[in-house]
Amino acid sequence: MSTVYDCNESDSREAGIRAAVGAAKVGRLVVLPTDTLYGIGCDAFDSEAVASLLSAKGRGRDMPVPVLVGSWHTIDGLVLSVSADMRALVESFWPGGLSIVVEQAPSLAWDLGDADGTVMVRMPLHPVAIELLRAVGPMAVSSANVSGQPPASTAADARAQLGGEVSVYLDGGPAALAQPSTIVDLTGMTPRILREGAVSVADIAEVLDIDPAVLTGDR
Repeated sequence: MSTVYDCNESDSREAGIRAAVGAAKVGRLVVLPTDTLYGIGCDAFDSEAVASLLSAKGRGRDMPVPVLVGSWHTIDGLVLSVSADMRALVESFWPGGLSIVVEQAPSLAWDLGDADGTVMVRMPLHPVAIELLRAVGPMAVSSANVSGQPPASTAADARAQLGGEVSVYLDGGPAALAQPSTIVDLTGMTPRILREGAVSVADIAEVLDIDPAVLTGDR
């Protein structure tokens, strides 16, 4: 059975965060608001919960689940190394709509799918998400929709698609940006944009001091 909590009301928000933390810690799925779109998430270190997340979305292991964090400092324990480019992007765009693909720390005991030693990380700009992430720790979070269906920009959209697969829905109102994050890949010799979204290519190119055409693979 699923429960929806209105996070625009202080008492309901407090109860919702408490319920979501409890659900995540016992391997259940939660839906949370972010600045870009709504996400379906679980404890990133609970491999069974991650498998349940993929199943709920109808998604295979070939599309590994990204990780959301509640603090810049969390990435130090998750990635192989924090490069100058990553540090510059984090300082410029986090919290916000930029996801960064990097090599993960080899010691991590998690299974996010067939990620080939990489992880996609982001710190969202949403107070409910941040509060939840700081209580649970890093969470595996994907867009709150069934694969192939439109991404959810409201909790109602997410519930219509995911229903009872999710234990707790945190309703933070419509997503502010209502578009996916931009994804930049830092695992190669040159940074590459894998998906254009909430953060512009031009802004990323300016921070990295690189030609936008190089970022997009047009040069």
